[in-house]
Amino acid sequence: MTRATVIGSGPNGLAAAVALARAGYAVTVLEAASTVGGGTRTAELTLPGFRHDVCSAVHPATVTSPFFRAFGIEQKVGWIRPDASFAQPLDGGRAAVAWRDLDRTVAELGPDGHAWRAMTRPLSRHLEGVLDFTGNQLLRIPRDPLTTIRYGLRVLEAGTSLSRHTFQTDEGAALLSGVLAHANTNLPSLSAAASGMLLAAFAHSEEGWAYPIGGAQAIPDALADDLRAHGGLIETDREVTDLSTLDWGDPAQGDILVLAGSPKLLLTHRGLPEKYAKAIRAFRYGAAAAKVDFALDGPVPWTNPDVHHAPTVHVGGTRDEVEESENAVARGRVPERPYVLTVQPSILDPSRAPEGKAVLWTYMHVPNGSTFDPTEAVTRQVERFAPGFRDRILASHAVPASEREASNPAEVGGDILGGAFTLAQAFRRPVLSTAPWRTPLRGVYLASASTPPGPGVNGMAGWHAARTALADAGERASLEDLFPTSR
Repeated sequence: MTRATVIGSGPNGLAAAVALARAGYAVTVLEAASTVGGGTRTAELTLPGFRHDVCSAVHPATVTSPFFRAFGIEQKVGWIRPDASFAQPLDGGRAAVAWRDLDRTVAELGPDGHAWRAMTRPLSRHLEGVLDFTGNQLLRIPRDPLTTIRYGLRVLEAGTSLSRHTFQTDEGAALLSGVLAHANTNLPSLSAAASGMLLAAFAHSEEGWAYPIGGAQAIPDALADDLRAHGGLIETDREVTDLSTLDWGDPAQGDILVLAGSPKLLLTHRGLPEKYAKAIRAFRYGAAAAKVDFALDGPVPWTNPDVHHAPTVHVGGTRDEVEESENAVARGRVPERPYVLTVQPSILDPSRAPEGKAVLWTYMHVPNGSTFDPTEAVTRQVERFAPGFRDRILASHAVPASEREASNPAEVGGDILGGAFTLAQAFRRPVLSTAPWRTPLRGVYLASASTPPGPGVNGMAGWHAARTALADAGERASLEDLFPTSR
C-alpha cells in the first residue's frame, strides 16, 4: 500500500491525513507534542477542572468550511452559536456589540447603524461567495464575481483612511477596529481589512462565531477518530527537525510526505533547489501573540451588561487606541495599553469550569520572539472595563511569545498566523504559484497556515495539499468522493 507521512497534527495536518487515508493511503501522522491538535488543543493550564484552549478558541471558519462540512463536523462535535458574536467595551460603561441579528446591531449602533449594515450585509448574505474567494488559492477566477467585487470594495473602504469617514461614533469605529485587529498587523491596512471583513461576515451569518462544546480539542479529536477508523496511525512525541534523516518512503513508488507546520522545515532537505530555498527563507513571519489564561471565581464583571453575552470580547478601547496599539507592535514595540483579544467560553459552556467559576482566554500582540510576560498588562486592560476583575483571579498561566514555538513548532517566534499577514503574502504564501501546496521535491507537499487560504481552523490547506497530491498521482478525488455519507 502506498504510504503517506504527515508531520503535524493540527487541523490542516489531520485534514490532509483523513483525506489521504480515505483515498487508500497508509497514513502515519507524526506529532511533536504529547497530544494531537496543534493550535486546537484544550488543557487544564491553571487549576483542575478549568479547561483552557491552548491557542484557538472560537471557530466560525470551521462550521462553514467546505472540508469540515463534507467531513460532517456538525454531527461529530457539539457547537455553541452565541447571540452576540463579539463585543467591544468602551470607557464610561459604553459598549458596541455585533449581535448575530444584524438588525439589532444596526439599531444599537444608532447613527452608524446604516453604515455597518451597508458594509456587512452584502457579505453575510453571500457568505458562500466570500468563502469561495478567500478559502482557495487567490490566483484563480472566482465563482461569484459580484460578491468578490463587493468584498473587494469593502476591504478597500475598511483598510484605508476611507473608514474614518464611514463611522462617526466611538461605538461604530471601535467595533470595526476590534475585528480588523485580529490580523496582527498595522492599521489601517488592506491585509487587516481582508481578514476583518471575512470575520464580520461570519458575525452576522446564520452560523455566527461558533465554538465547540468542551473546547477546541473536540475538533482534532474528531479528525483523529476518523483517521484511525480508516487505518491511520498517530505517533505523538515525535518531533521532526531534519527531513534528510526521516524515512518517509519512496516517492518513486508513490509515497508522499505532507508538512503541516512551518515551511522552514523544507530547508533541512538536502535536495531542495536553491531558488525555492531562497523563497522559503524570504517568507516573513509576523508579530506574535503573548497569551495568558485565567481561572476565575465567577464571570468577568464587565461594566456594560451586554458584554456578558458575547463570548468574544475585544478589549482595547476606541479606534484610535486600538490602532495605536497595533501600530506599536508593527514597529517592534510592546504597547503600553494593548489591544487584548479575550474569550469567555464558560458563559455558555458550563463544562469549561467548575460550577460558579469561569475561564478567561486572552492574548495580546507583541513583536515576534518577545519575552514579555503579558499577565499584568492584560489584567490592567480588562480591569479598566470590568472593575473587580483582578479580585476574581484564582490562578493564571502565561506563555510569552518566545515560548510558543517550543510547544508548537509551527508558531515561529510566537506567530500564530503562520506568517506575516501582508497583502503580498496573501498571494505569495509561501511562494507565488497556482498550486503553492506542491513543492519542487517529488512527493512532498505543504499543508499549513503558511499556504492558502492562510490562518483559520478550516482544514482547507490540508485538503488542498491532499487533493494536489492525489491529482499528481492521477486520482481526481473530490470531497463528495471521499465523504459520500457525511453530508
